[in-house]
Amino acid sequence: MKAIVATRYGPPDVLQLREVDKPSPGDDEVLIRVHATSVTAADYRVRGFRVSPGFWIPARMQFGLLRPRKAILGAEVAGEVEAVGRDVKTFRPGDRVFGYDAGRFGAYAQYVCRPEGGALATVPANTTFEEAAAVPHGALAALYFLRDRGNIGAGERVLVYGASGSVGTFAVQLARHFGAEVTGVASTGNLEMVRSLGAAEVIDYTREDFTRRGETWDIIFDTVGRTSFSRCRGSLNRGGRYLLTVFDIPQILQMLWTSVAGTRRVICAVASERKEDLLFIRDLVETGEIRPVIDRRYPLEETAEAHGYAEKGHKRGNVVIEGDWS
Repeated sequence: MKAIVATRYGPPDVLQLREVDKPSPGDDEVLIRVHATSVTAADYRVRGFRVSPGFWIPARMQFGLLRPRKAILGAEVAGEVEAVGRDVKTFRPGDRVFGYDAGRFGAYAQYVCRPEGGALATVPANTTFEEAAAVPHGALAALYFLRDRGNIGAGERVLVYGASGSVGTFAVQLARHFGAEVTGVASTGNLEMVRSLGAAEVIDYTREDFTRRGETWDIIFDTVGRTSFSRCRGSLNRGGRYLLTVFDIPQILQMLWTSVAGTRRVICAVASERKEDLLFIRDLVETGEIRPVIDRRYPLEETAEAHGYAEKGHKRGNVVIEGDWS
């Protein structure tokens, strides 16, 4: 089968189109014919080995000391089940499925195996494979931080920094779904898109520093790692939560300290990948409560170009790699 392979760490051009062996599903796995995948932050950070200094050694142990342990990247997937393992009960050949697995990767290929019990579900009704592939990463991360770690409540004021990115676009929509009043921070060209997702107010970070407004929020969710707790502290209400998806040792120490002292908390973590959460997200997509935003689409052979564009940090929503690669 065709696959995009990275045999070493480096820039996007380490990604090469190769012929590799087609995988076979284990007893608890399904074999998926890939119709669409994407470029997530997990994909390009592993490819370029872009990790925070404090996590350099554990990251090398996890992803590969001298070269990538997972040569085929691709955490998000949408496609059709071709075969199932003998113990699989909930999926059958022909099912349209989508899911996320940043531990296994493998979706930059014609076929990939995923465990039945992982973050895998049938594609939302009236959703294309490309749209489905743009959902899991951003939506699962936003849900985990806002609901599970941030304990978001109806009527609260939530600011989403990086509101036009993959996590940010879903954070705006999910915060609105949970009854919060949302402020989205993005660049000039993305303000109207963020407003269309449900933000009551938008701030152009190229022209204004939100921390100088004199306003306060119950949650400040930095989805891109461009702010700091010291800078945002004065913009948080008493009992406020400062959520971080990108962090290093100093932020972990801040989290530990604020968990026992002070009236405002720092919360940083690695988002979970649970099937029940993906099913929750699927239902919201089916009812039109949330939707993915797709910036650009690339064919498989242009995956390197897709990575180069995505990691510049200016994409709107998601970058999708599409096609039935026969």
